[in-house]
Amino acid sequence: MSETSPSGLSDNAAGALAYMTIVPAIVFLVLPPYNKSFYVRFHSWQSIFLSIAWIAALIVLGILGRIPFFGLFIWPLILLVDLGMFILWIIVVLKAVNGKIFKLPILGALSEKQANN
Repeated sequence: MSETSPSGLSDNAAGALAYMTIVPAIVFLVLPPYNKSFYVRFHSWQSIFLSIAWIAALIVLGILGRIPFFGLFIWPLILLVDLGMFILWIIVVLKAVNGKIFKLPILGALSEKQANN
């Protein structure tokens, strides 16, 4: 998977960079030659879907955390979700750098479908 584009950035590097924030993921989906590579498109879409899932989970937990007494249990859960997402983020970045397509359970199938379009 480590084809090098004219800019000198390999597919592996672009795939990993797509996970840094949502911005490079969107840029790689729009900018040639990266938007021609299935590998880069897949990781870009998975990065976008992972970011959306992370934000949605934090919003739901944040709302539930405002409920009296129930919030005492939610705030530690938010920390666990953040830690879990951070570990998951490290895993997908390392897999992308090493040229592997690591499909997350639901998000991977969505990403593959979008990358094939």
